[in-house]
Amino acid sequence: MLNRVWLLFFIIAALSISIQLVNGNVDVLSESVTALFASAKLAADISLGLIGVLALWMGLMQVGEKAGVVGLFARIFEPLLSKLMPEVPRGHVAYGSISMNLTANMLGLDNAATPLGLKAMHDLQSLNPVKSVATNAQILFLVLNTSSVTLVPVTVFLYRAQQGAANPADIFLPILLATSVSTIVGLLVVALVQRISLINSVILAYAATIMSVFMAGVAYLVTLSAEAIGQVSMVLGNGILLLLILSFILVAGYRKIAVYDEFVDGAKQGFSQAIQLIPYLLAMLLAIGFLRASGALDYALQLLASGVSALGADTRFIDAMPTAFMKPFSGSGARAMMLETMSHHGVDSFAGRLAAILQGSTETTFYVLAVYFGSVGIRNGRHALGCGLAADFAGISAAIGVCYWFYG
Repeated sequence: MLNRVWLLFFIIAALSISIQLVNGNVDVLSESVTALFASAKLAADISLGLIGVLALWMGLMQVGEKAGVVGLFARIFEPLLSKLMPEVPRGHVAYGSISMNLTANMLGLDNAATPLGLKAMHDLQSLNPVKSVATNAQILFLVLNTSSVTLVPVTVFLYRAQQGAANPADIFLPILLATSVSTIVGLLVVALVQRISLINSVILAYAATIMSVFMAGVAYLVTLSAEAIGQVSMVLGNGILLLLILSFILVAGYRKIAVYDEFVDGAKQGFSQAIQLIPYLLAMLLAIGFLRASGALDYALQLLASGVSALGADTRFIDAMPTAFMKPFSGSGARAMMLETMSHHGVDSFAGRLAAILQGSTETTFYVLAVYFGSVGIRNGRHALGCGLAADFAGISAAIGVCYWFYG
């Protein structure tokens, strides 16, 4: 799948460059060459930048596992995850790292979520009989990451505040609804492909409990101002991180575990994983950078606008679609598109709000796929990309729908 997609990116880019040359735009040649070399530098920068944070969390996770704190997380969520990932044996260490990753994602702890996710993928890889081919459990885990619900998208609120929004947090519920749809659809699609039954007492009980806690949190947050939401998020996020770190180390010390030695052994794994990521990241970023520089995404946007106009439908959402088109490929690119839309149309305009909702409700699927699978050397992702893009499409569609519902 990845081989075909990677080749398709270059074919589309080549066609787009040819069209631009016919139209007299010779600058596309230098822009495309620049994009290739910039992608190579970016891949190295990202991978090298991950060395410190990966080494930190791999070391802490090893201490936490020895202390039994990670096992506590595993016991809480293992009944649910074992139904969704039947190939993972009960009591396996992967349940702990998966639980911690999904919790960090939900709370918006980006600096912890990615290292914890890579640890979980590494744990799942230990069960993989064919190391270059993704297992069902790895695919489900990746799709949950690409569509993971974020309870408080503080970064989007801050960008809206910087742009002068009257109420920066007024898109909180639309983002929550859109990203929830993305997660549910991603789970349903994977369950359909992998023939996982979601209708059983364990899954329904967990779903009801999680939804109750989730809605209670939402009910509290909607009563707060944008500044208060940001403050609560900061205190909660930093507090949870410090609590985790201290619990790992202090409990391990209480149990007379060689804390320093265990941390160093785990940190070594983080260093090697960061270096191993470079070729996989380079391959994906190279194709994405070339596609962007070729102008192919601009042509896709023009085609969409023409189609919507021909049908006589409302075209207001088109102005925010550059963010939607860019988000599966590049988080920084989508952020730039969102800010450009806010600046051009107004932060509180329909397009400005929709761009922010799109930014907060979808994920950089190709980047996540390259990083997570690349960290364990998987080359054949099977149906992971298709399921991830299905979740993205559902999230984008839901974002457009809720934006019309709230602001249309």
